[in-house]
Parts: sequence; structure tokens; C-alpha cells
Amino acid sequence: MQAVELIRKKRDGYTLSTEEISWFIAEYMREQIPDYQMSSWLMAVYWQGMDARETSDLTMAMARSGEELHVRDVISPVVDKHSTGGVGDKVTLAVAPLVAACGVAVGKMTGRGLGHTGGTVDKLESVTGFRATLSREEFMRILTQHSLVLASQSHDLAPADGRMYALRDVTGTIESIPLIAASIMSKKLAIGASHLLLDVKVGSGAFMKTVEQARQLAETMVAIGQLAGLHTVAAITSMDQPLGHAIGNALEMAEAIAILHGSGPKDVSDLCYHEAAELLVMTGSAGSFSEAESRVEHAVRSGAAVAKLAEVISAQGG
Repeated sequence: MQAVELIRKKRDGYTLSTEEISWFIAEYMREQIPDYQMSSWLMAVYWQGMDARETSDLTMAMARSGEELHVRDVISPVVDKHSTGGVGDKVTLAVAPLVAACGVAVGKMTGRGLGHTGGTVDKLESVTGFRATLSREEFMRILTQHSLVLASQSHDLAPADGRMYALRDVTGTIESIPLIAASIMSKKLAIGASHLLLDVKVGSGAFMKTVEQARQLAETMVAIGQLAGLHTVAAITSMDQPLGHAIGNALEMAEAIAILHGSGPKDVSDLCYHEAAELLVMTGSAGSFSEAESRVEHAVRSGAAVAKLAEVISAQGG
């Protein structure tokens, strides 16, 4: 194969085979394909798009470009939850300990700020001493001992995504649904959870401005998960106004703790409780949504949810 032939093929609107996509990503990571050819290929994808199979193949090739954790081989079920982010979005900070307090393990690698929003890691690191950068061994140990781990994204997971994203950032190819979906899902597949809940934000404070864009991204990511054997559900939620009352890393951390105490703002509390219940149903831990809601409410009332967050913060140095 030759890189230029695959660039031409995608430029002209043809579908690439699984072997062609795998070869292109592997050769790029071996430094056999230069950045200028990858940039050209990314622009071809931007204009011509990809079908579901191509997008899944791209995601898998990116996921296999580095270390894979296979956390579901160590503890199962183990869930992951991802939000596309927005102003005041501290949902993951509350959902993860809620689910873990209900008996389902949560292995979460999360990112830093993107654009105008702080990332989950930034908010966690507002806690004095909290250590988000963990080795593979530390990640697995904390997960198995506490059923919850909240770590920063490892550069060893899906390294192709990091290199490709840097090119997309300077070549005008960020706003491509297949490339966005592959970027998000490659890291999720490399972690290897058994279940994934995606929270796709839409509105003026989100990266997806229209419901149609959000639906297309959500459907693409769910299709990737299904093709890869990862049980994936997506929720499209509004970000036309900030979630809750707090904006800013330390303030949002405090508000997440209030949610776990049952004293947080109603809008963001309801969303957190709903998503936690959804994860319990997805894993079969709860037989119905009403049962799941009752278990989430009990975790809040009993103090188990906030205790679980305190437990993992302590385990990670906070």
C-alpha cells in the first residue's frame, strides 16, 4: 500500500477497507507516514466522511496504537462514563461515586480542560494532595480495592489520537463527526470497561450546538461501541445554561460534594441521580429503573456516596 493512494481514495469519496485503515494508522505511528500526509488524509475524511464500519475500524486502530488496560478482565462489571463537556458540568464527579457506592465498579480516566470548560481532572486536583496521574498498576490496584478510580488520561492509551488531534487542531479538521467519535471512543476502548454511558451535551454552552449534531455524534459513538463489543448508551442533555450554580474548578468540586450529600441544585442533582440509575440498569445491577433510583437515593441518604468519594480521594493522596 501507499499512503498517497489511500489519500486519493478517500478524497474521491470511496470507502476504505479495514486493512487499509489499520495500515495507515500503524504506519503513521511507525513514523513511515509524515504529518503532512496524515493532515491531507484527515482533510479528506473531513470532507467525505466515513460510514459506520470505517469509523469503527479507525477507532479500533487508534485504540490499538498503544497500551490497552482491559479492566473488565480484572473486575466486572466495570463502567465508564463520558461527558462531552460544557459550562458547570460536574456530573461525572457525582455519578462515579454514586454508582460505586451502589456496588458497581467505575474505572474512569478523564481529561483536562477543553476550550472554555474545566476538565474533571482539573476539578479533582483542586483537592489538596489529590494525585490524578497514576501508573497502570496503581490504577488497577485502586480500582480493585475501592471499586472506583478517577485518573488523568494516560499518554500511553491511544497515542495515535493525541498525535492526530494535534494535527486536527491546526488544520481545520476538528469539526468532523467521525473524527470526534473516533477520538473519544478510541480512549474508551483502550481502557476496556464493560459498559459505557455517554452524556452528549447540546446547546449554547456545549461543543455541539444543535440537537441534530448531538444526535449524529451520539449515534456514531453508540454504533462504534456496539461493533467493538462495548455496551454503550448515549444520553443527549441540554447545556443552554450552566449546570448547577457553581462555575470554577474548586467551586464545582464543592457542589459535586453537595450533590452527594443531597443538598445540591435540583437541575444537576436530578441529572446525576438519573445517570447513576441508568448505569445500574445497564449493568443488570438493578432490575428496573425505579429500583435503581431507590438504590441511588439510599446511597445519598445513608452517606455512602459521599463516603465513597472521600475514600477514593484519600486513596489517591487527597
